[in-house]
Amino acid sequence: MAADTGATPAKAPQAQTFPIVVAARPLPAGQAIPADALRIEQLPINPTGAFRETAPLAGRVPVIDLGEGSPLLEGQLVSGLALRVAEGERAVAVKADEVMGVGNKVQPGDFVDVFLMLKSDGKDIDRSQARLLLSRKRVLAFGNASVDGLPSKAEKSGNQQAQQRAEATRTAVLAVPVDDVNRLTLAESSGRLVLALRNPADMSEPNPKLFAELPTALQPAPAKPGDPRRPPLEGLDRAQAGVTTADFVTGGKPGAVRPPIAVAQRAPSAGSGSGNRGGLQVEVIRGDRSETIRY
Repeated sequence: MAADTGATPAKAPQAQTFPIVVAARPLPAGQAIPADALRIEQLPINPTGAFRETAPLAGRVPVIDLGEGSPLLEGQLVSGLALRVAEGERAVAVKADEVMGVGNKVQPGDFVDVFLMLKSDGKDIDRSQARLLLSRKRVLAFGNASVDGLPSKAEKSGNQQAQQRAEATRTAVLAVPVDDVNRLTLAESSGRLVLALRNPADMSEPNPKLFAELPTALQPAPAKPGDPRRPPLEGLDRAQAGVTTADFVTGGKPGAVRPPIAVAQRAPSAGSGSGNRGGLQVEVIRGDRSETIRY
């Protein structure tokens, strides 16, 4: 019997695969990813930034639309400072310098009180005011450093002091409730802000019930007959209603600020015996003072 001389065919090498998290259904940009919208598949590729487990991805937000079966990558998801802003808050940048920032001792993660200084002109210096504007607000970023963990340019350079001298701090980013953003922006444009550093264990805050609420710039639409009583505006609704500079400065006191009023009067003629030239005289009223200008 002839011997079997046929060679046994070699097995084809099995392609290497990797467990990769993919979308189990389309994931729209800007919406949190549900836990049941993910699955793990064995793929022949292992892209940079891919995930091997679904748990860390639940609740993350994609920045682009992802189709079913698309691998999820770190670069496709929202990251950075936006993730450190709580619901109902907004990250707002204000101008900063060494004095405003407690001698540049403020650091990301600190809590500060925001004070406002409103200085009138030389004639109205008695009406200058300073007051607490916002209490116990979290600092998200100060200069180049931020709470999102990204190193500042100074840290990258290896010479922090030299870098700080070369690039002075110009902004501080605060986490502010959305209905307080209007007051903060008006305050920065109308006066000077000062940050007061506080111990994070100090939870004390002023009682808002002791002060009257500022009137809004936009008035709510009148309620229709029979409609239930509307609750006070708050959150985004109050933010959209806004506040005027006059109400912000005076606390909404009726008649506290009177805009300049020019009252034109015809000056007596030369023949009237007054001795004044004919012409126009204008009385300018500013608050409780008036001044007559003759033309």
